Amino acid sequence: MTVLEDRIAMAQSDDEITLDELFERIEKMPAPEGYKVEIVEGTVFTAPQRDTHWEIILDIVEQLRTKYPRKRVKSDVRVDYPGHLNGFASDVTVTAEEAVRNGKGLWRHQDVVFVAEVISRGTAANDYGLKKTAYAQAEVPVYLIADPYQRRCHIYTNPKGDDYATETKVGFGDDVDLTATVVGLTLKTAEFPTD
Repeated sequence: MTVLEDRIAMAQSDDEITLDELFERIEKMPAPEGYKVEIVEGTVFTAPQRDTHWEIILDIVEQLRTKYPRKRVKSDVRVDYPGHLNGFASDVTVTAEEAVRNGKGLWRHQDVVFVAEVISRGTAANDYGLKKTAYAQAEVPVYLIADPYQRRCHIYTNPKGDDYATETKVGFGDDVDLTATVVGLTLKTAEFPTD
């Protein structure tokens, strides 16, 4: 067992630990450079940032910036979501114009209007499963998954309870029309790379 695994196991064995305490422990550990760290249902996940992953994120951010000011578009910024110990650093997040930080200085999930996740092999189950559930419970109006392995985007809208009522699939190369949603624009996917 590595030092990281040992510390995570210790953190997970403590039934009284809070999300803030878990993040504090993670910040004290030596994390490999270029890795993203998230906590999903109390489990710590690390994933390396790949070129394909980053290029899609950057493409989405650049397109969103044609409509939204920089202060509303976030990448890899912690937001705590409903559920047990959910502290996500989503690939792309757009906050509402009137968004405010909570007492801990974090953006509130109630102010998130759009989330995009780009699939990594090691964390795909989270993006399609537990994170999708948490985004729906938080009533995030639009959740987009860009999957470079399937070469398509999955767009989830109309959150209802712990799921989304509507799913649309769009192949890479086709436009993702979000004009009828709170996002209010069309995302071009022609330059999204694939794996």
